[in-house]
Amino acid sequence: MSDQSPMKVIVTDFEMSFWSMVFFMVKWAIAAIPAAVILVAAVMLFWGIIATFIGLR
Repeated sequence: MSDQSPMKVIVTDFEMSFWSMVFFMVKWAIAAIPAAVILVAAVMLFWGIIATFIGLR
């Protein structure tokens, strides 16, 4: 087993119950809220700095 090259894997199907999928999607949606807030804050900070440098205010 001296060959350390990565193995390629193709996933063709997986089993997940309906309610597990629903729970996963709810957690995904809840996790997206703080991510969106952070993204909006970063964009506002960026444009605030740009506006300050070009003298829009």
